[in-house]
Amino acid sequence: MMHHGRCECGAVAFNVTLSRTQVSICHCSQCRRTSGHHWAAVRAESADLHFTNDTGLRWFKSSDFAKRGFCKACGSSLFYRMNDETGIGIAAGAFDAPTGFTVGRHIFCADKGDYYDIAAYEPQIEKF
Repeated sequence: MMHHGRCECGAVAFNVTLSRTQVSICHCSQCRRTSGHHWAAVRAESADLHFTNDTGLRWFKSSDFAKRGFCKACGSSLFYRMNDETGIGIAAGAFDAPTGFTVGRHIFCADKGDYYDIAAYEPQIEKF
């Protein structure tokens, strides 16, 4: 199914075909720092992601194994890509509603912030 999304200011906008609509929520310290809380994303194949505007898109090498895409104009955190994978994580909050998304799992739960709890009814993986 085709989904549309963008950053807050529109300097990054995209269309993507998603075969899965389950959101993974990452609680690792890097995701919490770059997003301001936990990172909630859906996964797509990079080949299925098409930009209608990428003038604001910038990439930050956040580790030796991954990079993060954001809008240089408004600061929206939008993408997470592992260097050696064909897939890309796309911020669930960047999509136009209705999305039809559901939470599928929580990852890096052992690293979660100390100011919140994770709902007990969703799958939790201590490390990923």
